[in-house]
Amino acid sequence: MVRYGGQIMTWMPFVCLGTGFIFSLTKLMEKALPVVDLVINCALILLMLTIGMNIGINDNVMNNLGIIGFNCVVISLMAIGFSVGFVFLLEKTILPLEKIRDKLNNEKINVTAEANISNGDKEKNSPLVYVIPASIVVGLLIGYFILNKDFAKILDYTLLISLIALYTGVGISLGANKRVFRYIKVLGFKVIYISLAIFLGSVLGGMISGIILDLPFKVSIISASGMSYYSITGAYMTKAFGIEMGTYGFVVNVMREFFTVLLLPLLIKISKGSPIAGGAAGNMDTMLVPVTKFVGIELGLVALITGVILTFFVPIILPLLVNVL
Repeated sequence: MVRYGGQIMTWMPFVCLGTGFIFSLTKLMEKALPVVDLVINCALILLMLTIGMNIGINDNVMNNLGIIGFNCVVISLMAIGFSVGFVFLLEKTILPLEKIRDKLNNEKINVTAEANISNGDKEKNSPLVYVIPASIVVGLLIGYFILNKDFAKILDYTLLISLIALYTGVGISLGANKRVFRYIKVLGFKVIYISLAIFLGSVLGGMISGIILDLPFKVSIISASGMSYYSITGAYMTKAFGIEMGTYGFVVNVMREFFTVLLLPLLIKISKGSPIAGGAAGNMDTMLVPVTKFVGIELGLVALITGVILTFFVPIILPLLVNVL
């Protein structure tokens, strides 16, 4: 089921992305950016609370959390595995990352400044790292012990408002981070292939795990295609299909970040690009510091560019997949 008729969930992301991007190019942007960041963070917390409450009031989801959790583990690991495999093949054929690292050294680019890695410890300890999971838990407890199913309609509207704010925020971020894209020219446009390989690996991982687990492709492929962007993916799938599928979208991508961090010592032994493949869209923010510690400062910029590309790709691909699958 696609609530509000499927049309709004098809065009809403593109309108909000475009609006945010246009706003980011105006002279008001610099003055308004702190307020925009505050609004987006509040929307993110509200979104996490809403998803938690939606899970809590849904008896079917609560009764099947164990099964859903197991399925999410399989989907996330398969998405990571195939993404790593595709990037590994890319490195061994047309895009050796060692050459890219040498090129960055020759260009004398201040990689630390561009990737903001020097502030990594501060970013890693951002309160949102703790507030987001806490919001989910608090929302789940409120939904389970306090709210009833009659509250679902209000949560539906809250979810839509949060999604609009987040999609607009993604568009603003696109404009604010446009300087990162100029380094694609320095590194060569082949660096975009890394993002494509991660996406194709995620889709294939979602497809195969769907076959193994006997899940609809709408669940396995779309959740895997979130590529660690759990807030947008979980919220969008909830809005499009209901809370059970939305739970997959959220948990699969949270687990992708968790398993990537856990497996980083193993991934770096496979290839330089493997940690980048695991981090996916998360390489733009939360995953940048741990991934960079394993791949090195120079390739940290490659991780950042990959994360930026995927972060802006996920909100666009989700509505397309919803209408295709």
